[in-house]
Amino acid sequence: MLRPIRPDRAARLPFQYFRFGPVPATVGAMSALRYPDRTALIDERGSLTYAELERQVAAFATALRAGLAEDERVGVLCRNHRGFLTAVLAAFRLGGDVVLLNTDFSAPQLGEVAGREGLGLLIHDQEFDQLVDDSSFAGQRVHAWVDDERSAKHDSIDGLVAVTEVKPLRPGSPSKVIVMTSGTTGTPKGARHDVSLGSLAPVALSHLMRIPLRSGAPLVIAPPLFHVLGFAYTSVGLGMGMPLVLHRRFDAAQILRSIEEHEAEALVAVPVMLQRILEVPDMPRPPSLNVVICGGSALHPHVSEAFMDAFGDVLINLYGATETGWATIATPEDLRAAPGTVGRPSFRLTIKILDEDGAELPPGEVGEIYTGGGLRFSGYTGGGGKDVRDGLIGTGDLGHFDEEGRLFIDGRSDDMIVSGGENVFPGEVEDLLGRHPDVAEVTVTGTEDEKFGQRLVAHVVRADGAELTEDDVKAYVKRHLARYKVPRDVHFVDELPRTSTGKVRAKAL
Repeated sequence: MLRPIRPDRAARLPFQYFRFGPVPATVGAMSALRYPDRTALIDERGSLTYAELERQVAAFATALRAGLAEDERVGVLCRNHRGFLTAVLAAFRLGGDVVLLNTDFSAPQLGEVAGREGLGLLIHDQEFDQLVDDSSFAGQRVHAWVDDERSAKHDSIDGLVAVTEVKPLRPGSPSKVIVMTSGTTGTPKGARHDVSLGSLAPVALSHLMRIPLRSGAPLVIAPPLFHVLGFAYTSVGLGMGMPLVLHRRFDAAQILRSIEEHEAEALVAVPVMLQRILEVPDMPRPPSLNVVICGGSALHPHVSEAFMDAFGDVLINLYGATETGWATIATPEDLRAAPGTVGRPSFRLTIKILDEDGAELPPGEVGEIYTGGGLRFSGYTGGGGKDVRDGLIGTGDLGHFDEEGRLFIDGRSDDMIVSGGENVFPGEVEDLLGRHPDVAEVTVTGTEDEKFGQRLVAHVVRADGAELTEDDVKAYVKRHLARYKVPRDVHFVDELPRTSTGKVRAKAL
């Protein structure tokens, strides 16, 4: 039962904004005042209310202040659990930037990123002890999640919270969040955002209008919280007083059980997670599930159609980038009417399709996607930025609008190949092969070719029991697409190497 907020708590709500600025720490503090007795999160260790979470965050921030300079950057290397939330929300109260680190980093990658970002403190799970040791990181370390207390070599969040008396903190300036790019082709870059109410309000309004989330309803977040999709919906869930259901590792069957057990109304996932859920034997359809929010990589039509056929018209597809934030939202109606679309632009966000000379292209013509009016991208922390034309930021994606104003992504500008003088987008071939009953997974890439300039290469995971051959694959593509789109090489593999957010690591093939 919802109760009106007490007047004394209501009077303190604006103070939290002036205290911390437009950061998740403000959202968490406000929710603790508005919904103190509501469940804030559920993980493997049980649940915490918003009041309990606020107490942990405030105590941990106080403990960190004693040994950390106000402007020092804090790195967070955690899986999805309460420690991630406590670490991030506490770090935002200190005034230094917060760097979200990928749990798939190798030791050299971690060391390079930590040095480049100037991390003074690294908060990480105990399981990453050896990784951090090998990275040569020499700053302070705190454990966020401890599996074996007897072998713990560093202080933990729980231990510091238990012995710390909360003191009021007010940073000199608001923190910024630094999110790593996917890093499938080298050391990831840190994308820095200047967040303000002006940039957040239009995005929030678009979501309220198009995505049916309900305050207080449980939300299962499957993607890593360090990823922009997971982090963004963590902030949304905190702001709406939703219980966040978290798992340290993704398991499709476990996700379905969690939805049913906690009567979750919403799920956040990346496309490969939807595929894994569809593969669960005797897959149940949890009756409470009202909306599934998908993003992070390309959602092929055959996946969206199969998922909605199984779970109903509950799927929302988001398009955006680490650098630019959300750009478009596709509702279930959009996905049914125009499979493959990423939807229409968010409120007060400009999207244009430009050719190589910067001229705007009409509907139906493919060019690079430029966006403006969303989150303000303030450059990469290691230097450099994105291509900017007339105040719009280039995404590096190629796409087109249809006559109804819906956006379609045709591929990355660096993925498109020219084979025998013809432009070919691997994603189109991927989607077609993904529909083949004997194909479990597939990725299509380009490679150099002496005769044609470039050629397509398909890496295919056969469905269980399938006896698919290279000739079968080529014949199937030839029946449905132009001859120059037929992969010249077909390799069968046991699995596709993926990042933690589901993107295929092409260089590992």
